[in-house]
Amino acid sequence: MAAGIPSRRSMVVLESRELPVHFTNAGSPNSDMILNLKIALTAADRDGLEQKLLDVSTPGNALYGQHLSYEETKAFAGPSPDTVQAVTDWLNENGVANVVTTGAFKDWLAFSVPLSTANSLFEADYQLFNEVDGPNTLTRTLSYSIPVDLQQHINLVHPSTDFVRVQTGLNFHIPVSTSNSNNPARALTAPSSCDSGSNPTCLQDLYGIPTSAATETSNTLAVSGFLDEWPQNADMKTFLENFAPNVPSTTTWNLQTLDGGSDPQSPTQAGTEANLDVQYTIGIANGVPVTFISVGADNQDGFSGFIDVINSINAQDSPPHVFTTSYGFEERDVTTSQANQLCDAYMAAGVRGTSVLFSSGDGGVSGSRTTDNCTSFVPTFPSGCPYLTSVGATQGVAETAASLSAGGFSNIFGRPPYQSVDVDLYLLELGLTDITLFNPVGRGYPDVAAQGVNVAIVNAGKTVSVDGTSCSSPIFASVIALINDRLVAAGKSPLGFLNPFLYANPDALFDITSGSNPGCNTQGFPAKDGWDPVTGLGTPNFAKLAAAAGV
Repeated sequence: MAAGIPSRRSMVVLESRELPVHFTNAGSPNSDMILNLKIALTAADRDGLEQKLLDVSTPGNALYGQHLSYEETKAFAGPSPDTVQAVTDWLNENGVANVVTTGAFKDWLAFSVPLSTANSLFEADYQLFNEVDGPNTLTRTLSYSIPVDLQQHINLVHPSTDFVRVQTGLNFHIPVSTSNSNNPARALTAPSSCDSGSNPTCLQDLYGIPTSAATETSNTLAVSGFLDEWPQNADMKTFLENFAPNVPSTTTWNLQTLDGGSDPQSPTQAGTEANLDVQYTIGIANGVPVTFISVGADNQDGFSGFIDVINSINAQDSPPHVFTTSYGFEERDVTTSQANQLCDAYMAAGVRGTSVLFSSGDGGVSGSRTTDNCTSFVPTFPSGCPYLTSVGATQGVAETAASLSAGGFSNIFGRPPYQSVDVDLYLLELGLTDITLFNPVGRGYPDVAAQGVNVAIVNAGKTVSVDGTSCSSPIFASVIALINDRLVAAGKSPLGFLNPFLYANPDALFDITSGSNPGCNTQGFPAKDGWDPVTGLGTPNFAKLAAAAGV
């Protein structure tokens, strides 16, 4: 009998953390409780995939624009057969037989075990945790271990140490004039009435966005939706009639559902965020097919469906050319392993030709929400990921930085080479101001910006104005989608991962040089000439961006 019992392997802690302040321990669950867990397997050649991304995304590189196919990407991002076998064998020898390979690149092993088995298997202590003043109760552990000899095969066990809270920062308000910029005269402008309510017509004037319809049906734009936010066809029709007369008022979106997502149509079910996202993609990217991806609550990825939605995109033979998300987290809510796992999924999307854009957040230097209750600046996530484009906010026809625009420096990700010169110049001019409150060697964000204050939408049949970088990301994404339409029509590749292209062409954006993003009892970062951690490189100049792209 002794010979039939597997010997205990030497173990090493893979992840460990303190309990976040916004959760409290609610005791031990029943030991028979079933946990649905996943093990993220290491990629066969993760560093090779990163190099491929930079090669196909950097103007002037011989491989620029030569995006990879699904199978080519999988050869880098998927696990080796040895990795799959080694981890599966370990699970099997410990009585875990219901192992299923999943994920876009078959890079996850999913299984279900009683809580007592999970505690023994991973030397963990899974407990119940309640969100303070929130609806969530999570089963999590503050530490877990894996066998030493499997370290090269396992990235993380999930969900285990994550305590993320998906957030969107849209705020309603009464429109007021916001033109208080000291910026030099713009090459393009918009009527002064746009100060008290920006809309697609204002944005077309402000950024030179064309009104003519796109022509290429293969050039698609995807918008993700969470938290039971659902766009309404009736609101879209009214919005287009009132604010985008160049777009047929019958235009609507394609629907994709994940994790029990849906899109019920009723004024009582109108979602402010969802309506904003589809109204400002369809209303600006005239003629570009838009897909709304509704992510429901039936997810087990620990990221409110963020992993599921990017896995869905990465698994497609023809993924969308642009993918925009107006939700996010605070970086301190995730561990380094978790952040890297999700960030690498965005890297895989970029190498296949998808431009991934995220709103930067709405709390200035205090993260997702404006507060002075912080002793250091709070980076947001996924904006700190170097393989996506983070979008901050501006306001007013003359354009100044919106004070809500989250920006700063990641505590997890180092500074990528494409922005090193720009960030160094900013920090040199900033000097020692608040230097102890942020990580000066981290990845700086946002990368770009667009209007995010006094933005008009139609919600539940009423016209209202909203604020937030949630407005900015779909606006900038639509500009990229229209440029992609011209590229595809010319027989060229879409832009894909944007940042090397954007940082190589800063003159193709309107530089924002006034305003700041206060928080944490400071004035935050000031907007300055060139890149800054409030508005990035600036706002889009359509004609110059298209010219830089060769169309």
